[in-house]
Amino acid sequence: MADPIRRWWLTAALLPVVLLQAACGDSMEPSTDAGKSALIIVDMQYDFSPGGSLPTAGGDEIVPLINSLQDRFDLVVATQDWHPQGHDSFASSHPGRKSGEVIDLDGQQQVLWPDHAVQETHGAELVAELDRQRIVRVFQKGTNPAVDSYSGFYDNGQRGDTGLNDYLRSEGITEVYVVGLALDYCVKYTALDAARVGYSTTVIVDASRAVNLKPKDGDEAVTQLRAAGVRVLRSAQL
Repeated sequence: MADPIRRWWLTAALLPVVLLQAACGDSMEPSTDAGKSALIIVDMQYDFSPGGSLPTAGGDEIVPLINSLQDRFDLVVATQDWHPQGHDSFASSHPGRKSGEVIDLDGQQQVLWPDHAVQETHGAELVAELDRQRIVRVFQKGTNPAVDSYSGFYDNGQRGDTGLNDYLRSEGITEVYVVGLALDYCVKYTALDAARVGYSTTVIVDASRAVNLKPKDGDEAVTQLRAAGVRVLRSAQL
């Protein structure tokens, strides 16, 4: 092969490799900047478990699964409903009203609940069966007496911030997995907020249970989550 032709052929053959090296860096090694994952355990408290003031059927059954999942994630955090006495979401704070009724509360539609997760009471404590060895932080919510907070990130009016988002960002978390109670309220809204602020978000559906004020509330929650881009998977699919 003549030298000019040989040089042209070698240049053409090597050009894609050179361009790829420039794009990927000199080493062409896989990126080491991949984000980390967090498990968010939502409201695993006595008042939301069977026998509590606002029980979720089967809420106690998911604890062993949640415990077994924790080692699969880089970070584990929990949320805790933590209401002051006389919280405005309690039916008892509105004479003549009953649990399950919906009122307007400072411009937000608010379901009225039985008194639950009152600060410094047994019902507000995380259940003893929950393995807390890997839980690095517990984020309390619902502390403002004038507004409820289903989400572990923000209150229902999106005005109060629990600090969870800032903490996850500071730890390099890009992907979150949400479990706990209840699927159709606090799990759902925590996952929706996580997706809204930019996390890749998954709800592990067999590690959650729905309170089901209406029989299909849990199913509707799954539909809403998927419509918002949240993955809904069973633990065996992880």
